[in-house]
Amino acid sequence: MANAKSNPQVVLRPQDLVVLLRLSLEPGPAPTYAALAAELSLTASEIHAGVERAVLAQLARKDQAGKASVVREALRQFVLNGARYAFPATRGSLSRGMPTGYAAAPLLDKIVQPNEPAPVWPYKNGTVRGEAFYPLYPTVPEAAGRNPALYELLVLFDAVRGGSPRERALAMPMLDERLAG
Repeated sequence: MANAKSNPQVVLRPQDLVVLLRLSLEPGPAPTYAALAAELSLTASEIHAGVERAVLAQLARKDQAGKASVVREALRQFVLNGARYAFPATRGSLSRGMPTGYAAAPLLDKIVQPNEPAPVWPYKNGTVRGEAFYPLYPTVPEAAGRNPALYELLVLFDAVRGGSPRERALAMPMLDERLAG
């Protein structure tokens, strides 16, 4: 009988999806792990481990030089059809933070804003008070603040994983277009 503690099953982590979404924005060679780590407020070893898990999950591949690239169609399928189940939305109480979902671009001007608190990633430097909508990883607000294109991808993903059916219907084609490259 096999030891239950030695299960070699690889499991994607939320930060891996953040890394993959960021890599999907690159038209050419990926930035170094150190550059990605600085941008995403992760460590280089977290980036490396995330890329390795993504390669095992067939969401990324490495060239002969070891540079990672996203397998766009696989990532697109995963984000549109499975990621919201793997990384479900978690909400909390009122918080100061950074808008996400329908309360941020590119959805902000497409949805009439309800009279309820907007979804926000709790963030000490946030400027909006709303309902806590926990990001994929705690460093997401910092990373999104550094990269507007990544912010939009994460906002659209949040609409898919935790929005109303209408929000999902609006967000999915926009996310699909961005991931198709």
